Amino acid sequence: PQMNDHTTPAKPAASGVQRIADMLRLVEDKVAVTRRVVRCGETVYQVGQTFGCLYIVSSGFFKTVSLSAEGREQVIGLHFKGDWLGLDGISAGHYGGDAVAIDTGEVWAVRYDALVQAALRTPALLTALHEAMSRELVRDHDSLLSLCTLPVDARVAGFLRYWADALEQRGLRTDQITLHLTRAVIGNHLGMTLESVR
Repeated sequence: PQMNDHTTPAKPAASGVQRIADMLRLVEDKVAVTRRVVRCGETVYQVGQTFGCLYIVSSGFFKTVSLSAEGREQVIGLHFKGDWLGLDGISAGHYGGDAVAIDTGEVWAVRYDALVQAALRTPALLTALHEAMSRELVRDHDSLLSLCTLPVDARVAGFLRYWADALEQRGLRTDQITLHLTRAVIGNHLGMTLESVR
């Protein structure tokens, strides 16, 4: 069948590996980046710290942690290569939790004011920032839905699937998954007791 002038074939979606590589290259080309190696247990930023930068995971694994009024720690997010950290600081002017390295990794610090200026000149950069925000919203929504509606075993299965998908999108092995997390961290993130995480 013939295609009319208004019909174009759909482009195949870029693989996760390519999308992340393209985004990192775009950021590096358009805005000043400060690279920082963060070792296991070290923080990228802490709750209450004045917001000034967004951080992009270049390598390694990170968790974001919130503290309740009683001082109880809650793991609110797990982050992989290509993920943005610190988005919660944009509205309040300070970070709402801690970002902590789960193993040794590298983050890129990007000054938010410089990023906004560069995004005005480069629409693709603004799109990358909006996509990062959208992914964070979807991840938060899915996490909340899981906590509120799924039994314990389904939460664990969903978490393992999420971890495997995240590794696959980054071109990493998924046939043998190494979780860089303690049982306590996994249980905390999934809203489960330590005894429930086998």
